[in-house]
Amino acid sequence: MAFSNNSNDSDTVLAEINVTPLVDVMLVLLIIFMVAAPLIQQQVDVELPQTQAKQSINAKENDIILIVDKYKKVHIQGQTIALDRLESKLKAIYANKKNKEIFLQADKTIPYGFVVQIMALVKNAGINKMGMVTDGPEQS
Repeated sequence: MAFSNNSNDSDTVLAEINVTPLVDVMLVLLIIFMVAAPLIQQQVDVELPQTQAKQSINAKENDIILIVDKYKKVHIQGQTIALDRLESKLKAIYANKKNKEIFLQADKTIPYGFVVQIMALVKNAGINKMGMVTDGPEQS
């Protein structure tokens, strides 16, 4: 069967899929998700201690931050974790990771002993590197 562009031939079907609207919709959705993704992350309000040191740790997007808020609640990746389950949760998270590194972000009103207790649980979970997150000097 031969196809032709002759309008007099009634047996000829010329079917072309126009993908331009599909591509337009997909690009708009991609942009919407790229803008919305950072806004979806849950934030825990933590008042960090001030230091005079310059920022030396550059946390990457896939780094895990252990947050202790002013109510002594522990958060990992937006989830609140009970203190008695923290060690097992960390072991599960780091089971298949080669780089066992975590960042601790604790509110400045938390007693030092509680922070040390958290650090001991992290060490018992087999994590050998821990960074402490603080606020740098304020710019005036």
